[in-house]
Order: sequence, then structure tokens, then C-alpha cells
Amino acid sequence: MGADQFHDGDHLLDFDVLSFWKWSSSDLVSNATRGVLAEYLVAQALGVAEKSVREEWAAYDLKALDSTSIEVKSAAYIQSWHQDQLSQIVFRVPKTRAWDKETNQQSEDIKRQADVYVFAT
Repeated sequence: MGADQFHDGDHLLDFDVLSFWKWSSSDLVSNATRGVLAEYLVAQALGVAEKSVREEWAAYDLKALDSTSIEVKSAAYIQSWHQDQLSQIVFRVPKTRAWDKETNQQSEDIKRQADVYVFAT
């Protein structure tokens, strides 16, 4: 993983997947990257990181070995943009409608989608 080179037809290009990951995901303070990192750390702690691939639009972030659904929320006092003061940390867990990628439809049920919520700072 990571060493796979991009190609144009049969011609290998001089960059690989790892170079893309470095370019796109190196700012760990960025809100989007920080959230994915928090999910990854929880997945590692639960021993499920190697058993699945992150599904961005799933109703929840992770499934534990015992099938418990887990949503990971992250927040930080420090952001990657200029701040005059530290950010306030607030976690919201609203009831939502789950989206199904197979049908491209939202569920009729409005509920909290996960069994467990992890709040990471």
C-alpha cells in the first residue's frame, strides 16, 4: 500500500499513492483530517482498523468486533487557521436519518445512528 504508482495507460507516472496521501492528509490539525485521524485511532484501539476500510457516508463511523456501532466526534482548541482565541469545544449528537448508499435513499426513521459515541479532543 502506498507504493502503488499512478499510470497513464501502460505508462507509469513518477508519483505514487503515498505521495498523494502526504500531499492531501498531512495537516493533522485540519478539521476534516483530524476527524478521520480520530476515527482511525479509535479503530486501532478496537482492533478493527485492519478489518475494514473507512466508509465516508455511512450512518456511523465504525463497527466493533461485537457489532456495536460507533460514531467518533472530534474537536480541538487549536485550528489550522488564524485564531485570536482558542476554539470552544462542543459536541452535538442530533437525531438524523441514515442514508443508504445501495438505494440512495434516506431512512424514514429519525434517530441517533450509533450505539456508542466517542468524543475526542
